Amino acid sequence: MSVHDDLTSVQRCLEDLNRSVGRLEQQLGSGGLEMRRVRSDADHLRESVALLREAANTGTPGKRPELVTISDDPYDINLWTDTDDEGLGARDRHAP
Repeated sequence: MSVHDDLTSVQRCLEDLNRSVGRLEQQLGSGGLEMRRVRSDADHLRESVALLREAANTGTPGKRPELVTISDDPYDINLWTDTDDEGLGARDRHAP
């Protein structure tokens, strides 16, 4: 199954979920905390699937950042001289 087919299937399920939530709202009312949370969760799912669909259409779903190579060469020791030790204060002072 392709990504497009999977997204279409998820979209159909979300439409069914929204219809069911709508029926529950009619029966139970929409003012209760539980019902508002269910409605909010269903709306968030719909928004998330829309974002996935956009990513799939642009061809960059889950694109990984470019890797950065870090050299195994030792650092220049001069980088660490004449600096304060972070969190320990300056060398010529002491903690209160």
